[in-house]
Amino acid sequence: MKALSVMALVVLSSVSMLVQAQEFDFPHVTTSGYGEVIATPDMAQFSVKVVEITMNAERAKESVDSIVTSFIKRLTQAGVKESQITSSNLYLTPQYHYPKTGKPELVGYRAIRNVSVEVDDLAKLNQYLDIALEEKINQVDDIQLKVRDEEKYQQQARMAAIKDAQQKAQSLADGFGRKLDGVWRIEYNAPMRKAVLARAATFSEDSAVNNSYQDSTLIIRDNVSVVYKLN
Repeated sequence: MKALSVMALVVLSSVSMLVQAQEFDFPHVTTSGYGEVIATPDMAQFSVKVVEITMNAERAKESVDSIVTSFIKRLTQAGVKESQITSSNLYLTPQYHYPKTGKPELVGYRAIRNVSVEVDDLAKLNQYLDIALEEKINQVDDIQLKVRDEEKYQQQARMAAIKDAQQKAQSLADGFGRKLDGVWRIEYNAPMRKAVLARAATFSEDSAVNNSYQDSTLIIRDNVSVVYKLN
């Protein structure tokens, strides 16, 4: 037990020394810069889920497969390319009722399939959601608005974040009567880019069909942290 305590003390001491070694031993200033760009979305992606529960496993499977097949056919007829449609394999599970006493009772089978659709023309998003509603798709997982050439906007947000960090560092140095002596370290974390509008919502006439997404905006953000040496 004593040997174990000594070993733990050595490990903690090593960690402490490592943390101290990572500290800067010269005058410095650390700043974080933030940037954002507002873009108008012109694309979208939405995912829907078909869920059926019946007493017969084969019937549940056939019902879900039939809905998905009909939905995909309607989408392609409306101009969606097959390469823009992704459908998952069937997920089939038995459903049980668990009484307080006695054995579990089988009450049916749940069949689930997911379909994801890429929308090139945002003006057609509502049309495709109408089709989903007409084909008895009963759940939407999410709707994501996107913009073409997103990397261009991300680069603009990144440059704004860099400029923000530079201005903050210069302001701090001036305020304390010091001068910046170059960048010592840069830390960058890739930002979250997707804006989810709806998640795990049930389709209805009011919520799915009547929404307009063309007036929406996307805020693309970026951030960077910088350590400057000081004179």
